[in-house]
Amino acid sequence: MSEKIGRIPSRFIFYLMTSSAFLLILSCVFLFEFSATKTVSSRILNLVLENSTTIHFRTTATSYQSTVMPKSRIGGGIPWEGVQKPCSPSEGVEEASSPLKKKLACDPDKALLRVFMYDLPPEFHFGLLGWKGSRNRNWPNVNNHGKIPPYPGGLNLQHSIEYWLTLDLLSSEFPDFVRPCTASRVANSSQAEVLFVPFFSSLSYNRFSKINGERNTSVNRILQNRLVQYLKGQNEWKRLGGKDHIIVAHHPNSMLDARKKLGSAMFVLADFGRYPPEIANLDKDIIAPYKHVVRTLPQAESAPFEKRPILAYFRGAIYRKDKGFIRQELFYLLKDAKDVHFAFGNVQGHGVSHAGQGMASSKFCLNIAGDTPSSNRLFDAIVNHCVPVIISDEIELPFEDVLDYSEFCIFIHSTDAVKKDFLLSHLRGISKDEWTDKWKRLKVVARHFEFQYPSKPGDAIDMIWQAVGRKISSVKMEEHRKNRYHRSKIFIKGS
Repeated sequence: MSEKIGRIPSRFIFYLMTSSAFLLILSCVFLFEFSATKTVSSRILNLVLENSTTIHFRTTATSYQSTVMPKSRIGGGIPWEGVQKPCSPSEGVEEASSPLKKKLACDPDKALLRVFMYDLPPEFHFGLLGWKGSRNRNWPNVNNHGKIPPYPGGLNLQHSIEYWLTLDLLSSEFPDFVRPCTASRVANSSQAEVLFVPFFSSLSYNRFSKINGERNTSVNRILQNRLVQYLKGQNEWKRLGGKDHIIVAHHPNSMLDARKKLGSAMFVLADFGRYPPEIANLDKDIIAPYKHVVRTLPQAESAPFEKRPILAYFRGAIYRKDKGFIRQELFYLLKDAKDVHFAFGNVQGHGVSHAGQGMASSKFCLNIAGDTPSSNRLFDAIVNHCVPVIISDEIELPFEDVLDYSEFCIFIHSTDAVKKDFLLSHLRGISKDEWTDKWKRLKVVARHFEFQYPSKPGDAIDMIWQAVGRKISSVKMEEHRKNRYHRSKIFIKGS
């Protein structure tokens, strides 16, 4: 009897120790899974869980992603559909060591967009900036900021969109670059969702559209013709007729010779003012912001309502062609009005700095249609937190599927704006509280209109790639629908 009683405690102790050990291990796993504090290195934890079966482990540093439902909002209150995966998150992650930065580098398989960029010779891109490549090198070393060819300033800069997109794709090949993981360059076109054509078309128009020397045609036209011939001969173009290709033609006069021949591609444009709808439309193309030419006003320097003495501000060309005649009409209506600045101006001298100072001192900035529905003036106003007043009935706005411009802009029909006393009465009727709400919103959304290198989450480059992702999904859906019965026929024939 005594032997039997003696065995019970030992067995009980064995079960107790086994259960305790199991509970301890399970507690540790849950602690690592849900803890916001990283107490053990990712490398050790991966080794511990390397042979596990059903346990999914995720550290704070490597799991940064926000899966956002259609009506939710991402930083700055932007409604967004889809998944955004920045490579190197700056919020919620402690300072990373060099090995961790490499771990966070953009993996093409995790990027929102895998982009194939044609390896065109320098004469189509950086060669237009005076950069000379070599026999085995078509691209500058973008890892060294000092060796990146600068884009010319002045008004040239406002249409430099292809320059920034190309730099961003080139930088995606460097694992230590801290940039969004929205778009990543891939070497094989079969792995890409979209194909990017790195032709600096706006620069080509601005600098090389005139006929010089003994040539009977311009360099700009020669490059366009060569580009058309090249693309039309590529299997990648033939596969979908170019529908999955991106071509940037931000200057309204760029790609004039080639746009009809390449019209099936996805264009990145400033507006549709000089395009027929069969060539460019919202169903397939993207409206991108101009690069603002005034400096970005720091939030700490942004004056509130009572410290902006000018009610309405406009500085620019007044006599325009086409529908730009409205500028002339408004000039005669407003030029003598109290607390209104409506004057001719250009970039010569200190024109840009004067414009920036004027906008920063004004409650409202007038964005009036000119030769085309859009202008750089809108984006200058946004980064100066001057509430834009948009008087352009046919304007298309960047990222309007995710940005509600009515939250930080005022829209007035052209027919109303030219009525005597209508415009100023309308602006004076806007309360301080209403203006302040729009001013606060401007300070939030201004970052979405910044072009910079390296790019940052939510800036203009990142927003353009996200817009491409939303467009390309419809192209893929169309392709898949066409394959419904095509693949079935192949299967039946093979069987």
